[in-house]
Amino acid sequence: MARRPLPRILSTGSAQIARSRELARTAADSATDVLHPLITMTRGLRRLASAGRRKWVEAPKDRRGPLLFLVASVVLVVALVPYGPLLAVISLMAAAAWQGRDRGPSKPEGPDESQTQRLQSLYEALVPYFWAAEDPAPLYAHGGEWEKAFPAYDFDGTGRITHLQIRYPAYFADGDAEARARVEQLLHAKSGRGREYHFTWDEEGNQLTVTVLAPLPTDIAAQRFVTAPGETLLGFTDPTQVQRTLPLGFGDGQRDVPPVVWRTGIRSTEPHLLVMGQPGSGTSTLLRSIALQALQYGDVVIVEGSGTDEYACLTGRDGVLAVECGLAGALASLEWAATETERRLIETNRARQAGRSSPEDTKRPLWILLDRPSAFTHLAAADGRKDPQSLLQVPLRHGRAANVTVVVADQFDSAEALSDPVRQHTRARVVLGPATPDQLETVLGALPHTTPAAQVPPGRGYARLGTGPVHRLQVPATPDPYDEATSEADRQAVLALLPARTTPADGETVPAEAEPEAEPEAAPSEAVPVLSKAEPEVVAAEAP
Repeated sequence: MARRPLPRILSTGSAQIARSRELARTAADSATDVLHPLITMTRGLRRLASAGRRKWVEAPKDRRGPLLFLVASVVLVVALVPYGPLLAVISLMAAAAWQGRDRGPSKPEGPDESQTQRLQSLYEALVPYFWAAEDPAPLYAHGGEWEKAFPAYDFDGTGRITHLQIRYPAYFADGDAEARARVEQLLHAKSGRGREYHFTWDEEGNQLTVTVLAPLPTDIAAQRFVTAPGETLLGFTDPTQVQRTLPLGFGDGQRDVPPVVWRTGIRSTEPHLLVMGQPGSGTSTLLRSIALQALQYGDVVIVEGSGTDEYACLTGRDGVLAVECGLAGALASLEWAATETERRLIETNRARQAGRSSPEDTKRPLWILLDRPSAFTHLAAADGRKDPQSLLQVPLRHGRAANVTVVVADQFDSAEALSDPVRQHTRARVVLGPATPDQLETVLGALPHTTPAAQVPPGRGYARLGTGPVHRLQVPATPDPYDEATSEADRQAVLALLPARTTPADGETVPAEAEPEAEPEAAPSEAVPVLSKAEPEVVAAEAP
């Protein structure tokens, strides 16, 4: 479908509208400055009139007559005195100006004593990092003035720094990651622990901007996110990091939250994802969230190495081809996935050579989700079987052309057990839970420009897509609905997203009404065999 051009008022008039708004704002400010004396006197006259009316109402009725006679006498005397009316008008205007003045407390210019002491101590702490003996006029020196080094600053109600702009000399090695990390660590310690800070280095202007980040929301439940086919929401981040927001429902209300969107498919530059974390950090929650989103448009194969039945709610659902927890089932499912990837490549190549479009059964996305595949590596070595990770080489290498996406989640203590194809072809990376700087740099390829959080909630971490920036990340709450510790609201939110259960574990077909709480929202799979735990070997042998 051809794109329709934007209306002229939207495509060419935005600059004129912005210019008109700026001119109107400037004219309003100028008019306010010119008319400020008149506004002040008018406000003072209104206050004097209100005070006179209040006095008249509060005066007893027997005294109102003498009071009225006294006022009339004063007016008569003023009228008979030379220049009396002029002096009366001048006195009235002076009283109105005095009453109409701004009585609010004037804000002190500059920081107070405690804030000045905090800035001075921070300046003294930065001297060893930004001082050089060869500098004839050092910007940083012991006992120097901090006003030249800190051109902008803001404090919160408790007196702690919320925003700070720092100037540093040009000879500082701001291109050295270790030198920058030392300065960031010092600023984190001196500005107040327990908060997350974002550091923006301007190498051209020799300036460092420190900003306190607001906590990421942890109350976002699983729901249908407004994304296009081929887009998967990993979580939510800061509004300054992305240029897009998603409308989310919170009970009866709604608000917009900036997301971290991972684009998959044929044109994706990061077709596969690797998730690393500590136990209990939320890696399984992220895989469940991805599976619920993938079932809207594709089919899913899940291989779980932990053996805790974290994905039992997806067993037999429409579009879920397999949920395997054993070594034999994992080998059969991954072998079928490799064969299916090769079949899709062959069918697509034949269609292109014949001048036709790709077959429909090759366009439907296929997702392979592996949770802790390193656990199968030890079992396969003990039983003398093939490592299941070796079967991922074909989907990882050719998955983008075949519309096959691989997501691998594992823990840091088993990172060495990951195979080389998994390390090389998973260009989208996510780290959840507490992690050391070395672990972050090893997985993400770069350190985040933020300090770690004091308390790391489940699903909290960092994400990096390819060579892009490192984003703070909070995964939406997608717990196991069959877990007793799951709240009723989160359980119902996940159950509402599950497709209909049309294929139970025994392979018999049951009507969709067998489970009323599930809502059939995902389209049924097309011409794709359904794998089950009962017959993994037979189905794998019959798959094309």
